[in-house]
Amino acid sequence: MSHFILGGGVRPRTVHGFTLLELLVVMVIIGLLASYVGPRYFAQVGKSEVKTAMAQMNALGKALDQYRLDTGHYPTTEQGLASLVTRPANEPRWDGPYLKKDVPPDPWGHIYVYKQPGDHSDYDLLSYGMDGEPGGTGKAADIVSW
Repeated sequence: MSHFILGGGVRPRTVHGFTLLELLVVMVIIGLLASYVGPRYFAQVGKSEVKTAMAQMNALGKALDQYRLDTGHYPTTEQGLASLVTRPANEPRWDGPYLKKDVPPDPWGHIYVYKQPGDHSDYDLLSYGMDGEPGGTGKAADIVSW
């Protein structure tokens, strides 16, 4: 498919870009890939938040255990997790801080719930999950220390 130029020479046909049909096919393929990969990616993000909350609660549990070894008891509910960083009033055997930084929020930005004495153990430590409300299922399920 070449064009003839006056004088007998042959000039090759030049291509100036993609056709609209080619662009649409590429966009459909990208859309299909995104619809397949997207939900799998976001499911992994949810799992990593739960794993992060569990790791943080494990670290808080170890700090609470160290607090108990030093003072002979766990912090009260009123003293809360802040007592891992700041000496509570009337606590002469406190040898903290037991955390290098302030008590972190859970991965969804909510504070961890601490209750001592606990209903399930010496203390209860939990996160209410993504929705910040008690109960729930899936990403909104509570994450507990017991």
